[in-house]
Amino acid sequence: MSDSTVKPIEDPKAVTELDGKAKLRKWLNMNFRIEMTDGRILIGVFLCTDRDANVILGACSEYLKSVDGETEEPRVLGLVMVPGRHIVSIQIDDTTPSQKYYFDE
Repeated sequence: MSDSTVKPIEDPKAVTELDGKAKLRKWLNMNFRIEMTDGRILIGVFLCTDRDANVILGACSEYLKSVDGETEEPRVLGLVMVPGRHIVSIQIDDTTPSQKYYFDE
C-alpha cells in the first residue's frame, strides 16, 4: 500500500460558514456606523449579531440630521439592539476611538 491518503473535499458551504464566523470575530469590539431606514445614524461598538441580522451595539450614540443637512449633537443611548430590517448600511467607523468590552487574552 502507498503512503498517500485520499482526503475528502471540504464542503464549500462549511468553508464559507467558517469564513463568515472569522469575519464576525474580527469585527468584535470595533466601532460600527449603522444607517437606519428612518435616517438616523448609530455609532457604537459591535458586540454581537444573530441570524436575523439584528445587531447589538455598546456605548452607542445616535446622530440626527437637521433640516439644513447638518448633523446635530449626538444623543447617548448606551446598549442598543438594532433590528436588522431597519438597517440600510453598516460600515466600520474609524473616526472614533474604540473601547473594549471584554477581557482579551
